[in-house]
Amino acid sequence: MIGLPDPSDSSITAALFDLDGVLTTTAELHQTAWKAVFDEVIAAQHPADDRPFSERDYLDHVDGRPRDDGVREFLKSRGIELPEGSPDDNGLDTVLGIGRRKNDLFLKTLDEKGVDPYPGSVRYLRAVRDAGFAIAVVTSSANGAAVLEAAGLTDYIDARIDGLTLADEHIAGKPAPDSYLAGAKALGVDAAAAAVYEDAVSGVRAGAAGHFGAVVGVDRVGDGRHDEDLRAGGATVVVRDLDELLDDAAKGDRA
Repeated sequence: MIGLPDPSDSSITAALFDLDGVLTTTAELHQTAWKAVFDEVIAAQHPADDRPFSERDYLDHVDGRPRDDGVREFLKSRGIELPEGSPDDNGLDTVLGIGRRKNDLFLKTLDEKGVDPYPGSVRYLRAVRDAGFAIAVVTSSANGAAVLEAAGLTDYIDARIDGLTLADEHIAGKPAPDSYLAGAKALGVDAAAAAVYEDAVSGVRAGAAGHFGAVVGVDRVGDGRHDEDLRAGGATVVVRDLDELLDDAAKGDRA
């Protein structure tokens, strides 16, 4: 029993986890890096806009999406138009340059501060592994391997679909279901036999669009609105931490 809504528990044999914000605390590092860069962009490109980049901007436009898609979505929300640029750009006047600047800052912070897994997520990973489930990480981040290694989670994972995979194999990022479908394929299961675990609305929408057996929303924000957004996006159930599912399963056993 891994706490999925009945009858999902009996039919699911694989678990597909987002990384940042679901398994590790790196979502906080990503948001901090995005804010530093986007506040510079706003000051340089749209000085009349006195609204700094906020947590709501992160959740609505960036969270869960491939890096450059997040840049495009946020710029669009503020009415800023910039050229795509080239992969070598590192300035604030192109989409790719902004993305690279943010990634450089994220990697610097990751190197300085390290990364921790959520203890509840580690407990849940162990339970899923002990139950014999196949496990994959599906993340839009190009730094998936480095984050898993830094968090000490690599040995739990049977397959990894990350930003590098998406680019190399031309897989559409979240909210399209393609990356999660690729994760299921890598584990050798159909979508109906896999559960998706996501903290981003874009990722929950991807899970719902792919018709997976269950879509678990993880609400690390706790402001009420994010819970509602996750449910509206298609989450089967929403929890604040993954080990709440184990507690629910234990309660069911005792009933």
